[in-house]
Amino acid sequence: MANCRTKKDVLSIVKERNASFIQFWFTDVLGILKSFAVTPSELEEGLEEGMGFDGSSIEGFARIEESDMIATPEPSTFQFLPWRPHDRPVGRMFCDILQPDGTHYEGDPRYVLKRLTRRLAEMGYTAYMGPELEFFCFEDQDSPKPIDKGGYFDNRPLDMGSDLRREIIFALQDMGIRVEYSHHEVAPSQHEIDLRFDEALAMADKTMTYRIAVKEIALRKGYYATFMPKPIFGENGSGMHVHQSLFRGDINAFHDLQDRYHLSAVAKPYIAGIIPHCAVNVRKVLTKVGK
Repeated sequence: MANCRTKKDVLSIVKERNASFIQFWFTDVLGILKSFAVTPSELEEGLEEGMGFDGSSIEGFARIEESDMIATPEPSTFQFLPWRPHDRPVGRMFCDILQPDGTHYEGDPRYVLKRLTRRLAEMGYTAYMGPELEFFCFEDQDSPKPIDKGGYFDNRPLDMGSDLRREIIFALQDMGIRVEYSHHEVAPSQHEIDLRFDEALAMADKTMTYRIAVKEIALRKGYYATFMPKPIFGENGSGMHVHQSLFRGDINAFHDLQDRYHLSAVAKPYIAGIIPHCAVNVRKVLTKVGK
């Protein structure tokens, strides 16, 4: 696990480990991971000035006449990718997306979350998130053929994905990501690996890393992993429950022992604010189903 804090740290470890490439990661507005790779000889310039790219080709980013954008890597997110060769390893960093004048691009999902967590900090809060990501693992990408017939919490011989989950967890741990536990889910060939909660932005980065780690490790073992919500008709679908909390220092801002439901005056409007967004998403799904 790399423990980088500064640009100098990144340059030092890349040279020490004789890295071959460094991937710059960011997401589009749909949450799809995007990346491009730079060589070590170009890394210092990339760290100082960022790397330009065509934003009009990224979903939801910019119109063709506003296409120039800059990916600026954040040194503290540097990690080596365990699924790439250990000889001449490959590193990665998450990026902020800037406009040519150096200002943050407001449509960058990571920057949106940064703005929100900054506002929370100004109010005295820290947001923590704990996601539970479910996924399916199939024999190949052309058909949803399960690799086992296991069900909820099943063990071998019904659960044939335990070795896959084991390798994924090792990869995540190599990147400094804490895992709480893993198990077979309800549907055949459906699995879940739960990450230890963390501050919102750090967890967003970990979630994107988790998704690509699952797919890469599955591919190495000859399988195809997917986070599609409903790949098999008649079987349980996959979701991503997100445990959420606000803290003031070490105090849970959602908890009130005197309240009937142990919910504070902060927790109740927080929940009320989420519900309309849930309702909107349900209506969108029903509209699509109706069509």
